[in-house]
Amino acid sequence: MSGNNLVLPIVLWGRTAPTHCISSLLVMDDFSTIITGCHDGQICLWDMTPELGICPRAMLFGHTASITCLSKASACSDKQYIVSASESGEMCLWDVNDGRCIEFTKLACAHTGIQFYQFTIGTQREGRLLCNGHYPEILVVDATSLEVLYSLVSKISPDWISSMSIIRSHRTQEDTVVAVSVTGILKVWIITAEVSRMQDLDPVFEEESKPIYCQGCQSISFCTFTQSSLLVVCSKYWRVFDAGDYSLLCSVPSDNDQAWTGGEFIAADKVIIWTEDGCSYIYKLPASCLPASEHFRSDVGKTKEGSIPPLVYSIANRSDKQLLICPPVTRFFFGRREPFHKLLIQGDSAGRLSLWSIPDTSPLQPLSTALQVSSTISLQEAFDKLTPVSAGIIDQLSVLPGKDEPIKVTASVYIPSQGRLVCGREDGSIILVPATQTAIVQLLQGEHMLRRGWPPHRTLRGHRNKVTCVLYPYQISPRYDQRSLVSGGVDFSVIVWDIFTGEMKHIFCVHGGEITQLIIPPENCSTRVQHCVCSVASDHSVGLLSLRERKCIMLASRHLFPIQVIKWRPADDYLVVGCSDGSVYVWQMDTGEKLVTRACVTFSFLSFIQGNLPKYSHNALVVQAMKTNLTDPDMHVLFFDVEAVIIQLLTEEAQRPNPTLVSPETLQKSQAGADKGGSFLANKIFKQVKETMKETIKEHLLDEDEEEEEEMRRREEKSKSLSLLEYNLTMDTAKLFMSCLHAWGLNEQLDGICLERLGMLRPHCPISFGLISRGGHMSLMLPTFKESLLSKLSLATGRKLTLSDIVGKGTYGVSRAVTTQHLLSVISLANTLMGMTNATFVGEHMKKAPARPPRPGGTPESPRRTPAAPPQPSCPALQAQIKQGWSQLAAMHCVMLPDLLGLDKFRPPLLEMLARRWQDRCLEVREAAQALLLAELRRIGQSGRKDTIDMWAPLPPSYLCFISERKEEIKKPEKHMTYNNLCIFFHRCS
Repeated sequence: MSGNNLVLPIVLWGRTAPTHCISSLLVMDDFSTIITGCHDGQICLWDMTPELGICPRAMLFGHTASITCLSKASACSDKQYIVSASESGEMCLWDVNDGRCIEFTKLACAHTGIQFYQFTIGTQREGRLLCNGHYPEILVVDATSLEVLYSLVSKISPDWISSMSIIRSHRTQEDTVVAVSVTGILKVWIITAEVSRMQDLDPVFEEESKPIYCQGCQSISFCTFTQSSLLVVCSKYWRVFDAGDYSLLCSVPSDNDQAWTGGEFIAADKVIIWTEDGCSYIYKLPASCLPASEHFRSDVGKTKEGSIPPLVYSIANRSDKQLLICPPVTRFFFGRREPFHKLLIQGDSAGRLSLWSIPDTSPLQPLSTALQVSSTISLQEAFDKLTPVSAGIIDQLSVLPGKDEPIKVTASVYIPSQGRLVCGREDGSIILVPATQTAIVQLLQGEHMLRRGWPPHRTLRGHRNKVTCVLYPYQISPRYDQRSLVSGGVDFSVIVWDIFTGEMKHIFCVHGGEITQLIIPPENCSTRVQHCVCSVASDHSVGLLSLRERKCIMLASRHLFPIQVIKWRPADDYLVVGCSDGSVYVWQMDTGEKLVTRACVTFSFLSFIQGNLPKYSHNALVVQAMKTNLTDPDMHVLFFDVEAVIIQLLTEEAQRPNPTLVSPETLQKSQAGADKGGSFLANKIFKQVKETMKETIKEHLLDEDEEEEEEMRRREEKSKSLSLLEYNLTMDTAKLFMSCLHAWGLNEQLDGICLERLGMLRPHCPISFGLISRGGHMSLMLPTFKESLLSKLSLATGRKLTLSDIVGKGTYGVSRAVTTQHLLSVISLANTLMGMTNATFVGEHMKKAPARPPRPGGTPESPRRTPAAPPQPSCPALQAQIKQGWSQLAAMHCVMLPDLLGLDKFRPPLLEMLARRWQDRCLEVREAAQALLLAELRRIGQSGRKDTIDMWAPLPPSYLCFISERKEEIKKPEKHMTYNNLCIFFHRCS
C-alpha cells in the first residue's frame, strides 16, 4: 500500500495471543502506560490503572530485529513520546497515545542503552538521547529528529560502554555523565550549556578515566535521594561508590552462583538488586554508605565481611515457576509525580508482566517472607478473558464440535483479482473462501449469527500434516497458469492444485525436511526457470520445481546451516543462497552445479544482486497474514485503501449498462470544469475502464485454442460455486468497511436507516482497528483494548460503562489519530455513495458483478456469461431516500459527533493530519478533509485557534502548503509562514 494513500487496517487476531518474548520494558512517568519490547521486534503497550491493574492495549510493528532498549523521549506530560532501538541499528520515535511512528532512522551501530536528557536554552527546553552500545563512544542524538549531533569519546582506553548514568546538578549548570566500560574503567564527561548547544560531530572527550575493576557491568545508577552515591551491579557482585571521588564504599558478592543483572536505589539507605533467574532482593546499606551517618566513608576501599549489608526481604522467588526460554527482564521505577508508587516490574518470555509495589518499610521491621505480587497478567490470559472471544478469519469453519480451540491457520495468501482468501491449516487442509464474506461473518451481525448464510467455501486435502506456505504464482507474474496454486507442508511435499476445480495436479517430494519458503524467480531468468517455483526446506536444501514439466530441474543441498535468503543473478544463470552462519553458496540454475562457496560473508554484499519483489496492483482491499513468531498461527489484517474503494465504486457506476446512468465519457465531461483533483480522478477512472475493455477484447481476439477455453469453462461450471461473480466485490468491500466505521448507537433513527435502507450491518463486538504511520510502521489495537477503553471512559464520565456503550462508537474515543483517519474515510465514502445511483447494500445488484463487454463481431457468449438484463430504474422517491441516508450519515460524522458522543468520550481529530490531506489527490478525501477541518476550527473556538496558530507558526511552509488551496488564496512566504497569515487564514475559515 502506498504511504500517501489513506489506508485503514482492521485486524482479526484469533484466539491465540501473539508470542511476546519480552526483551526490554519501560514505564511512563505518569504510571499509566507500560511499554514492552520483544525479541521478535514488536512493541506492546499496556495500560495501568491507579489500582495497578494491567491490560494490553496495542501492538506496534516496524522493527525487523530484537528490541534492545526503550526510553522516554519527551519530558512533557502532553507528549507521551518514547524511542525504541533494535539489534539491527533501527531507531523509532513513537507516540504512545496514538501508536504513531513520528520519526525513524537506521544507524550502522546497535544501541543497548538509551537515556533521555533534557536541558534548557533560554526559555526553550530541548531533549537529547544519550545512547551507548556496541561501539566505543556515547552518541548524543536529537530526541525529535533522531539525528546524531555529537559524541562523547574516550581518549584513554576507548572501549564499548556497558552502562551509564546521568547525574543532574542542581547547584551548577554542569551535568555529569558517568559510564563504565566493558573492561571495568569508569569514565566521566561534563556536559555544560555550551556542549548542549553543539550541533556538529566534533567529539567531546572525557574529564576523568579511572579503573574500578568492575568487569561485566550490568547497570549503573545514581542515588537521587542523597545525590552522593553510585550503585554498580556486575554479574558476580554489586558495589556502592562515592559519587564525589568514585571511591569504593561497599562490595557484596553473589550467593549460590546467582548472576546479578541490575539494581537501583529505592531509598537513601536501601537498594534493590535482581538476578538472571528473576529473583529480586532488597538490602539495607551500611552506615559507611550513608552521608547522613557519622560512619560515612569509614570503610573506604575495604570489602571485609562485616560490611556486607543485611537482607531486608526478597521478591519474586521463581523456584516454583514455569521454565522460561530466556531470562526475564526486571526494572524498578518510582513516581516522580503522583502516583508516588515504587514499582518493580518484570516481563518474561511467555509475554507475562508481573508488578510489585515496594512498601516504605522501616528497617526495624524486616519482612521474613517474599513480597507478594501486586498484579500479573500475560497476553494469553488477557485473550482468554475476552467475552466474546477474539475471532479468527475462518473461525466459523475451524471450530470443531467438542473442541475449545479452532484449527489454527498456519499459512495464507489473498488473491485480490478473485477476492478469495486461501488458508492452509495445521491439520493439512487448505480452505478457499471469499474474503469479504468471511470477514463479515466474524465482525458483523446478520443471519450468520444463527449459523445460516455462511459464505461458500472449498476444502483441499492432500497434505498429511501442517501447511507451512501457500503461493499463487499468477498473482506475482502472468507467465504462470491462472489455475495453479502451490502449497508446501511439514510432510516434505510441495503440491500443485487447480484453484478452480480443487483438483490435485502434482506432488513434488524432493526435499528431506519441511518446506519453509516458496519463491518466484524473476522475469529475466531463462525460459525453463521462468515456469518454476523455488522451494526452500528445513533440511537446508533449495529446489527449482517446474510447474510446466512437473519435475524438479535442480536440487541444491549440502548447505551446512539453515537457509536465510535466496537471491538471483539471471544474466549469469546463478542462484545465490545465504545461510544463517554468513556463508554464501552460488549455484548454476540449469545444471545444478555448485560454483563457489564463500564463508563468513555478511549479507550486505548481496545488495548488488537483483531481488524478487512482488508487484501488487492498487486494490481496495488487501488481506495480509501476519505472525509475530514462526511458531504462531496466522492473524489476518484487512487493509482498506479508501482512494481505491472510491475509484472502484465510481468505475462500477460508469460501467452500468443503463444509458441514463453516468458513463465514463459523461463523467469525464462533467468533471472537466472542476478542479485538478477531480479531473485526475475522472481520467484515472476513464483510463481504467478503457484499459479493461481493451484487455478483454484483446483476450478474446487472441484466443487460439477455443476448445481449451470451453474446457476451462466446463471445469468452472463443475466446481463448487466460489467465484466472486456471485458477489459484487466492490460493494461488499464498501459494505464491510462502512459498517465497521459508522458510530452506531448515537442516533437510533439513522441506525435504522443504515440497517434497512442502506443495507449496513451492526458490529457484534468492538473492532480492532490499526493505524499506519511513517515508513509503513503500524500500530494494531489488541482485542483487549476495550477493557482499557471502558476503564478510561468510566473514569472520565464517573459511571460504569458496559460493552454495548463502546461497540461501534468506541473507537472514536481511542486516539485522535484513529478518529482523524476514520472520519476522513467514512465522510469521503458516504459522499461518494451519495453521488451514485442505487448505492445501497440491499438488492440484486449486490449479487452480480458488472457484465463483461460482448465479444467483437457478435460472437455469442456462453450461457453462463450472458449479461443479465439491465436493472429496472428504481423509484425516484427511493433513490432520494437512499441519498438522504448517506447525506445524514456524512453530516453526523462531520459535525454532530462531538455533541452526540460527549467530549469526555470523544478524541477530536488532529488538525495537522487534516491539513496534510488538504491537497490530497483524491477529490473526495480532499473535500472530506476540508469539511472536517472547518468543523473542528469552529468547535475549538477563538482560543483554540490561537493556540494552534502559536504552535504552527515556527513550522516551515512545506507543512502548511494546504493554505494555498483556499479560495481567498493566501500566498506562501519564502521562508516561514508568518503569524499574521495564519491569523488571517483561521479567521477566514471560521
